[in-house]
Amino acid sequence: MIIETITKQIGEAMKAKDEIRLSTLRLLSSALNYEFIAKQHDLSEEEEIVVVKREAKKRKDAIEIYEKVGAIKRADKEKKELAILEEYLPTQMPESELINLVDQVIKETNAKTMPDMGKVIRAVMEKAKGKVDGGRVSALVKNKLD
Repeated sequence: MIIETITKQIGEAMKAKDEIRLSTLRLLSSALNYEFIAKQHDLSEEEEIVVVKREAKKRKDAIEIYEKVGAIKRADKEKKELAILEEYLPTQMPESELINLVDQVIKETNAKTMPDMGKVIRAVMEKAKGKVDGGRVSALVKNKLD
């Protein structure tokens, strides 16, 4: 379980005096705790991964905004936090494998036009089981169905 690993690593980060890692792990631990309170049960590994993904998305959005306004130091800090969060996510599917999966699903669903995009994305996300970002899938499917 991710929460147990994080708790241990918070102690290690404190000993190492790694401020960015410590603050990122504390924020993640807090987010997981809030999710636990909201769900009223111990989180499954899939539920924990959803929380980590949500936190990672916040960092990606912040990086984009900070880079637009020229806050490079702040963007760099967010990038470091994102790298720490990505340690807890499943490894992402390689691009070539994703392309093959999208092609396979398009054949299976007999998708031809943009209105079929939703069912293709759903099927790809289901088969990929968290190993791919929805944005990547969406862009690829959009290219294939144009």
